[in-house]
Amino acid sequence: MIAALLRPRALVLLAAAGSAGLLLAALAFEHLGGLAPCPLCIWQRWPHVVALAGALAVVLPGSLGGAWWALVGAGGAATSGGIGVYHAGVEQGWWSGPTACAAAQDLSGMSAEDLLEAILAAPVVRCDEIPWEMFGLSMAAWNAVASFALAGVWLASLRRA
Repeated sequence: MIAALLRPRALVLLAAAGSAGLLLAALAFEHLGGLAPCPLCIWQRWPHVVALAGALAVVLPGSLGGAWWALVGAGGAATSGGIGVYHAGVEQGWWSGPTACAAAQDLSGMSAEDLLEAILAAPVVRCDEIPWEMFGLSMAAWNAVASFALAGVWLASLRRA
């Protein structure tokens, strides 16, 4: 039973299921839980789509370059993890986030009209606020933990191949 779970194809399917699960959870929080995503939240989703594409390329019959696609999947998961670490740092105030989604804009020297325009043009959802957390970790931090674990599963599938 355990040997079957450690086969490369099973590991790829496990990694794909993990990426799909993270995407579904993000969409559920957004559409069912009412938590609108900030730009960094959206950025964390796209690498999982890349990882899912890599999984399809590996498991479909007649696929070429399975090892290369497994590296694409691992890279996608690791990229999402890296963005998650960056986002968690922005949330904790360890570093500044993109000016498009954080309160890092310099307001000095702005006229009242420019300031009003900047306020009205600012996104509603900010990247430097934590809308949800569990056990002291935000959604971004949990995504980083899960994404790096999935990258490890991808790499294990390569090692077993």
